[in-house]
Amino acid sequence: MNVTTPGDVPPARPSSHPATNWRWLEDLQRVDVAIYAAVARTPTPALDRAMSQLSHAANYSRISLAAAAMLAVAGGRPGRRAAVTGLVATGVTSATVNLAAKRLMPRRRPDRVGEEVPIARHVRMPVSKSFPSGHSAAAFAFATGVGHVLPPVAAPLRVLAAAVAYSRVHTGVHYPGDVVVGGLMGTVIAQMTNHVLDRSTRSGRGLGRRLSRTS
Repeated sequence: MNVTTPGDVPPARPSSHPATNWRWLEDLQRVDVAIYAAVARTPTPALDRAMSQLSHAANYSRISLAAAAMLAVAGGRPGRRAAVTGLVATGVTSATVNLAAKRLMPRRRPDRVGEEVPIARHVRMPVSKSFPSGHSAAAFAFATGVGHVLPPVAAPLRVLAAAVAYSRVHTGVHYPGDVVVGGLMGTVIAQMTNHVLDRSTRSGRGLGRRLSRTS
């Protein structure tokens, strides 16, 4: 039989109250907004024009399309395969993020005026929801898809994807959390897409070998 003396304090039990369990999300959001505000109010005149141009260039995955064209022309057969893989991964990711994820998690865009983002940084504010970042997701998906076929190209493309992701925060159209989660989603979806494409390729080769033996 256990006897509790006046000096004994029973261990605290974790609260099962929903407000307590989800409070960490509120904390993360406060940190997210604070980082956004810090970036907005930090003078960076040398970066402003470059970031706005990069952010604009990444609309509709134009940077990825240009990179895919270069790979297809200059990279021979491996380059063409890498370009196709990267574009397929980008397409699947963009559809998933824009048609599903943004609708499930309808976060408002940042208040760029209220946070005093300099006018020199401004690009067009999208009308879609903020979370997750479609630009970040698509850029990392392309880098992951291409890197799966041509590993030496993965690092520079990921650096470019990171720059695109940061440009969306710098120009004030996304919170940092939007681009981080977007990048993670793009990477994961691209890896899944790569796996499906690899299986399809192996199945096609196996079928071709079986048909050649019976012919």
